[in-house]
Amino acid sequence: MRRRSLAVLLASAVITALTAFATPAIGDTVDVSPPGANDWSCKPTAEHPDPVVLVHGTFENMAKNWSTLSPKLADAGFCVFALNYGHDATDHVADSARELAPFVDAVLSATGAHKADIVGHSQGGMMPRYYLKFLHGANKVDDLVGIVPSNHGTTNPLAAVTGATVCAACADQVAGSPFLTELNAGGDTVSGPDYTVITTKYDEVVTPYTSAFLDGPTKQVTNITLQDACPMDPIEHDQSPNDPVVARWVINALDREGPADPGFKPQCVG
Repeated sequence: MRRRSLAVLLASAVITALTAFATPAIGDTVDVSPPGANDWSCKPTAEHPDPVVLVHGTFENMAKNWSTLSPKLADAGFCVFALNYGHDATDHVADSARELAPFVDAVLSATGAHKADIVGHSQGGMMPRYYLKFLHGANKVDDLVGIVPSNHGTTNPLAAVTGATVCAACADQVAGSPFLTELNAGGDTVSGPDYTVITTKYDEVVTPYTSAFLDGPTKQVTNITLQDACPMDPIEHDQSPNDPVVARWVINALDREGPADPGFKPQCVG
C-alpha cells in the first residue's frame, strides 16, 4: 500500500510538472496580489515590527502561491508583501535574487522597518539565501522561513529534463548543480538572519525531503518535519503553503526571537 501511494504521488507530480512545462511563461506574469498583501500604507506594529515578504516557487506566481497564507498573516497583524519574479521563477536563480533585492528595499522604505522577514516556498525558500549571502541582504533580513525549500537541490529527474529546455531555474535546482555548489560552499547560513525550514515526508518534488534541511547552530537554525509533530498530516510539496499546520509553524517562527521553537506543538487539524 505504501509503495502504491508513493507511485501515485510521483505520477501526480509528473502530470503537474508536464502541465506547467506545456505552457512556458510568456512575458511577465500579471501582478495580481494575494489577499492581504501589498498594502503599501501598512505600518508595522511593536508586536510585529518586521514586514513579511512572500517569495513564490518555480512555475508559480504570488496570487496562486499565497492565496491562503497571505491573509492568515495579515489577520495575525503582519504587514505582508509579495512579488512576482523571474518569469514564473523559471529564470536563473541568481538573476531572480537580483529582483528580490530591490523589492525588499522598497518594502523597508515604505514601512520604515529596519529589517524584513522572508517566507518562501520551494525555490522561493532557497533563492533568498543567495540574496543574503551574495547581495548584501543579511543585514536587512531577520528571519528566513523556507517551506519545502530546495536548499540542496533535488534528485527528481524532471528537474534535469526541464532544465535543459524551458526552465533555467530547474537546472539550478538539480542536486550538485554549479549554482547550488556555489551557494552552499563555506556553509549553509550567514551570520545575522535566523533560518526555519519546514518539510514534509511526502515531498515528491524536492527529493529526498531531507535535502531541504540546513546545517547551522541550533540558536540560528530550526529544521522541521511536519509529521514529527503531526504524524497524520498528508501534505505534499505543491499544497504545503496552504496547510494550516505549516501556517502555525510560520507564525511561530515570525513571532519569536530566533528561528521556530523546535519544541512547538502545533494544532494538527484545520
